[in-house]
This record gives sequence, C-alpha cells and structure tokens, in this order.
Amino acid sequence: MSDTPPQIVDSHCHLDFDSLAGELPEVVARATAAGVTRMVTICTRLRHAPHVRAIAETHDPVFWAAGTHPMSAAEEPMATLAELEALARHPKFVGIGESGLDYHYTAESRMVQQDSLRIHIAAARKTGLPLIIHARDADDDMARILTEEYRAGAYSCVMHCFSSSATLAQAALELGFYLSMSGIAAFPKSLELREIFAAAPVDRILLETDSPYLAPPPYRGKRNEPAYTALTAKVGAEVFGMRYADFAAQTSANFDRLFWKAAAWAKAA
Repeated sequence: MSDTPPQIVDSHCHLDFDSLAGELPEVVARATAAGVTRMVTICTRLRHAPHVRAIAETHDPVFWAAGTHPMSAAEEPMATLAELEALARHPKFVGIGESGLDYHYTAESRMVQQDSLRIHIAAARKTGLPLIIHARDADDDMARILTEEYRAGAYSCVMHCFSSSATLAQAALELGFYLSMSGIAAFPKSLELREIFAAAPVDRILLETDSPYLAPPPYRGKRNEPAYTALTAKVGAEVFGMRYADFAAQTSANFDRLFWKAAAWAKAA
C-alpha cells in the first residue's frame, strides 16, 4: 500500500504575507508532503501583484489571483476592468479577487465596496475566470448584488472561507456557485456551519486554508499554512460521510472544474 497521501488543493492562501514569505520553499514542501499539490495565493491589493505573481512563477505548485479586498477598497485606487483583464493574461493567473463585502469592520465604506465588487464581477464575466468572494456581515447585500449581476450575465464564483448564513449559502448555490471550507469549519463550536456544508451538494465544495489565518485544530490560534488543508479535509470528509480519499478526489475535481485554467496548466505540465 502506498504511503502517498491523497491529493488535495488549497484554493485560497496568502503566501506573500510576512509570516509565510520568509520560508516559502519549506512551506511549499510541507504542503506537498501533506498531499496539497496545488495552492492559489491571493493578492489583496493590486499594487502588490508583481510580488504575488513572482511567487507563482517561482513555485510550480502555486497559482495566483488578484483583486482589491473589500476592507481595503476605500484606501486603494479603484480597480479597473482593463487592469484586471491585463493581469488575467498571465498563464498562472486563475481567478478574480478576492473581492466582496465586509461590513464587520468597514461598514462605512459599503458603497465603495459595492462599486468595487461590481467591477470584479465584470472582470470575472469578461475573462471567464472564477470570482473569489469575501463576505462578512453583509449577507443581504451580497446575495442581492451577486444575483442582480448574474441575471445581467453569467459568471462563476466561489464563496471563499464560507462562514455566513444558510440563506446566503442557498442563494450562492442556486446561482451555481461554490462554497469553500476553511479551518473555521473544523472548530469544535462550528456545528451550525458544518450543517450548512452538509446540506450543500458535495460537487460544489472546495478546500482552503486562508493561511496564515484560521488554522484548524490542533493549530488553532497559531500560524496557518497550506499543509493544514489536510486537517480541514479530514473534517470535511466526516461532514459528508465520505472516505478521506474520496472526499479529496471530489474536492480536487471541483477545483479543476471551477479553476479551469489551473487544471489546464497542470494537465499541460
């Protein structure tokens, strides 16, 4: 019997953040050893795009995406459709975002966030790349805008680090979107969140770390890294009543379907 772990994907991490950037070769090696064969590192401020792009160019398992994080929307220049389209021409650029709405700490900039979100949706629609959504304490506006924009023209989307209401989950799923399971789903007190995931179609589930944040047990409160995707995946397998290997294969297939550009790169490699 092979000791090689089942292959899984960390669909959302931040490898450019200081707590990870100093030891990227080791971080990537630990991820690979844990079965995490691909990672998508997310640029949250477009002025940092050259640095994040360089990480993806340096490390073969790493892909990248870029957008303006909603908490930064009021202090960063407004992204343009042309700017996002230009970034999307890079061969390892696989998604638009993260964008979205966050009214928890930055509710005063909600209108700017909404304008920024609509630009990112337009870029996802134009490029065919998936939109990566951050949503916190903004469920009603989020469901409304995603639905309005989808009716204006279809696009694909993942609700990154999903930890919102069952109502928003249902709205996203009805649009054909995906829900991403982070370490939050593995926290002991996240029973309600696990029930939301369990009610979703398993072919619409992704895995992520959002590292360096939100480490799953037994590392909660410590620095997260892509290798820990495996810990969340084991909880996810329990949630769906599946063997770990089967859940790993399913979520990897889901990733390939949504992040088609990463799948094509891997196939060509």
